[in-house]
Amino acid sequence: MNKIFTGKYGWIVALLLIIILNWIAGFIHFRADLTGEKRYSLSSPTKKILRSLEEPIEITVLLDGQLPAGFRKLENSSKDILQEFKEIGRTKIRYHFERPGEGLDDSLRFQLYDSLNKLGIHPTNVKAQLKKGESVEQQMVFPGAIVKYQDRVMGIDLLQGQSSIDGINSLNNAEALLEYKFADAIHKITLDSVPVVGYLVGNGEPLTYSMVDLIDNTLKPNYGFGFVHIDSFPTIPMAFKAIVIVKPTQPFSERQKLKLDQYVMNGGRLIWMIDKLYASLDSLQRSEGSFIAFDMGLNLDDLLFKYGVRVSPDLVQDLNCASIPTAFGEMGGKPQIQLVPFPYFPLLGNNGLNHPISKNLDYVMSQFPSSIDTVKAPGITKTPILVTSESSRILSTPAKVEWASVKNQEDMNTFNHGPVPVAYLLEGKFSSLYANRINVALADSLANIYGSPYKASSAEDNQMVVVADGDIVVNPVSQKEGPLTMGRNLYTGYQYANKDFFQNCLEWLTDRSGILELRGKDYTLRLLDKKKIEEERSTWQMLNIGLPILLVLIFALFYQFLRKRRYA
Repeated sequence: MNKIFTGKYGWIVALLLIIILNWIAGFIHFRADLTGEKRYSLSSPTKKILRSLEEPIEITVLLDGQLPAGFRKLENSSKDILQEFKEIGRTKIRYHFERPGEGLDDSLRFQLYDSLNKLGIHPTNVKAQLKKGESVEQQMVFPGAIVKYQDRVMGIDLLQGQSSIDGINSLNNAEALLEYKFADAIHKITLDSVPVVGYLVGNGEPLTYSMVDLIDNTLKPNYGFGFVHIDSFPTIPMAFKAIVIVKPTQPFSERQKLKLDQYVMNGGRLIWMIDKLYASLDSLQRSEGSFIAFDMGLNLDDLLFKYGVRVSPDLVQDLNCASIPTAFGEMGGKPQIQLVPFPYFPLLGNNGLNHPISKNLDYVMSQFPSSIDTVKAPGITKTPILVTSESSRILSTPAKVEWASVKNQEDMNTFNHGPVPVAYLLEGKFSSLYANRINVALADSLANIYGSPYKASSAEDNQMVVVADGDIVVNPVSQKEGPLTMGRNLYTGYQYANKDFFQNCLEWLTDRSGILELRGKDYTLRLLDKKKIEEERSTWQMLNIGLPILLVLIFALFYQFLRKRRYA
């Protein structure tokens, strides 16, 4: 072997060997993940989905060409994650990158942009200096991807649910969610059947234009859907995987609560989006600047108490809040309108909570929420998933709602309660409110309907979500544009993450693939210390320039020393 390499044509053999090794390396992809958060390792649910693919998936990522640094980093991370997907899915995963609209005339480009919007991929206008010395220019970027499977097409907005004003952190969160976004899209587009979700009616739940985004744009396109008229069924059909209860205004009877209770005991999932107190911006606008929020009297306290939570009869205020227009005096006979923060509209977040439902999400806008307390419920795990900021306070009953709720610095100092939970996830084996309370005849009737005896507790672990604000899923209605997206501030136009939060809740309750757990991934930003950079700039510049030159010189001197010693 030594003769081959030291012979006359040894260099040709060595060159051929290098070429062969490089060719083999092109088919073998290996990367050691040494990061603490394992950002470059695919999870088991993702691998399971990729290995089960029966037909090819085509993914077109709309990030290519000259991009600002942050989006270029997102592009590179997308390439890395999709290459990992290809390693597992092999020929079933095909992907490429392109710049949308490149080479098209204005008319075709406009049609393409309109199609991308309909797929849920929205443009982001960014200002960037693409080359040194050139002027800063406005650039339209579509941070998304198109997934195709058979005759199905799905869009992925990589920045959906992220703050549009948080720059580098939003892009970092988007990177952390790449595996979830792509794996979730592949999982959903390959499903042949979807869970059935119901919308409960019969207790004053709204069926107006304010529910268009929830019902027509969220539930119907993604799930089997049906209205559940609670008084039209002897029991709630178990064909419904989950039921959404939104802003009821009329009290629940004991028979209605028994139906909900047995639905839960038999494995049905519930999302409660309820208002404990009656309070609305319309009421405040119609009043003379203030009114007393009163209890809705829904008769649900005992049922929720049995499941482990209590929606308190109070209102939560927060200095971290959305803005609404307010009149400040007059000029020329016309009122002067300004946008001011309105503490009754807290911006809710995870505030350090690590649950996948709300992690890596922008704020969720609420309107007149109440607080939630937990109570003893054996076997139930209670996890807060939405809380206020540190600068919050609670207005106990009787809660007075007024325009000028913060009058002076003394009032400001009362916003010191700390994070207040407004939404909880409950998990475990629930106990029935009606254990030892129903008669034999009713128990026999339920047994005939369900095909099993009345259940005093759920046989298997179950889940439900309780949110003390129904307005989170209510969409505003514009006179010009009609129904908007839930979470849109009608006055500022800012889009909050209400829809993403609701979809995550529903996915957590109905999807057992484990994909949503990928939202819990962290990407730690390891930023350089700017002060230290400025202080040690010269040292590191000299080190980076001088050290390589020094190493070359040392190697040259060492080589000459060995050469002289060998041929002396």
